[in-house]
Amino acid sequence: MRIIRYRRWILTGWLLLLAGTTPAPVAADVDVAAELAKVETLDLQTAARLAVAGNPNLKAATERLRQAKARLEQARAAWFPRLDANASGTRVDLAENDYESAVNQARLFSPNASVDDPQDTYAAGLTASWVVFNGFERKFTQAAARYGLDESDAARIDVRRLLLGSVVTAYYGAQLAAQNQAIAEADKAFFERQLNEAEARYRAGTGALSDILNFKIRVNAARADLITAQRSQKVARHALAALLGLRAANLPPDLALAPMAPETADEMAPQEIDRLITRAAERRPDLRQQRATVQRQSAGVGVARSGYWPIVSLDGAVEGDRADDAGFEEDDFGSRIGLNLTINLFAGGATRARVREAEAAVAESEQQLVDLELQIRRSIRNAATAVESAGEQLVLQRANADLVRENRDLVEKEYQAGQGSLVRLNEAQRDLSAAQSRLALALVTLRQAWYDLQAETGVLAAALGVAQEMAAP
Repeated sequence: MRIIRYRRWILTGWLLLLAGTTPAPVAADVDVAAELAKVETLDLQTAARLAVAGNPNLKAATERLRQAKARLEQARAAWFPRLDANASGTRVDLAENDYESAVNQARLFSPNASVDDPQDTYAAGLTASWVVFNGFERKFTQAAARYGLDESDAARIDVRRLLLGSVVTAYYGAQLAAQNQAIAEADKAFFERQLNEAEARYRAGTGALSDILNFKIRVNAARADLITAQRSQKVARHALAALLGLRAANLPPDLALAPMAPETADEMAPQEIDRLITRAAERRPDLRQQRATVQRQSAGVGVARSGYWPIVSLDGAVEGDRADDAGFEEDDFGSRIGLNLTINLFAGGATRARVREAEAAVAESEQQLVDLELQIRRSIRNAATAVESAGEQLVLQRANADLVRENRDLVEKEYQAGQGSLVRLNEAQRDLSAAQSRLALALVTLRQAWYDLQAETGVLAAALGVAQEMAAP
């Protein structure tokens, strides 16, 4: 009866333990394609939100975090005793010579003794073992796993930071291509209008055939620019679709991107470098990841040093054997319990070498942390300089574009009045298209540089309206 009660207690304990470790259900993934179907105009903030929900690289980083959590649970399990149940059944069919030998040995004690052949033997038991002390190895192993979890979580957030930076680049690349496409279409429309007027003048006998040929050449050149802009836009849209996690790697053809908005006061404002560096030290996930790496490596030193300490373990068992019948009774079981002490006296210097290796790993990760901090400071200064330079370029290019448009309009009026040359008109229109392209590029460059600065500072997610931190799975 005692064995039955033990079994019930053990079963109940295992059921409670399993109930406490059952993972919570995971929310279903967002269907990016279905979400895009609800959107008429895709803005950058929506693209960023959908990328966070659908990008496979970010999902892979989340699964790496789950692995780190499982490793921490494994490390915690080392603090608990281990309980194993075992059972066996054996059927032995003796060889003829072995049977005769067994009978002869049995009859030495009893002349009428016999030996069962074949013979069935059954065994069952419960074995418990528990490491009482192992030189703090469990403590430092658990600490290393905990820092590894923090390291994986920071790496996951850094993957999101890099992902959002790629989304910004792809989105503005598509916007710039769309703007260049609009410029090429306007250029083509301008020369088509001039071509129609030149043909009308030629039919009236007041125009030259060379003017018609010139404008046809310009129309074809504008069409070539339009084809190039359309291709660039398709490539950028494909890149953006892949970042969003769309299986077809293609945005719906009827999905338009938001038009380019004017620059904001924040984008044109002077940058406070020291404040940005301080913020990056607090918010950059890769810095947090590297700091966790240093802590994990430091815990590894403690794990290596545990080899200098003795190991104390407690083990016990309830075991029973029975022949011919598996119906165990209380009298078939016996028990044992023991306390074991193990201390390594000599291992050829292996423990000392492991400690030195762990200490060198700590020193390496510390130097990597210093290098990362230097790289971040340099990147922030470069990004801030890029923002300031792009702002100055934008002001200049906008003023220049206004001047070039005014000049083109004047040259066009002079040409229509017969006072200007065709060559001058061609140059004025080319200058206008180039100035408009440079203006669009300057605006995109400013916006890209500003978001790059937010990424270097570690606050890109907040700048895009995405939750700054991600809930761990």
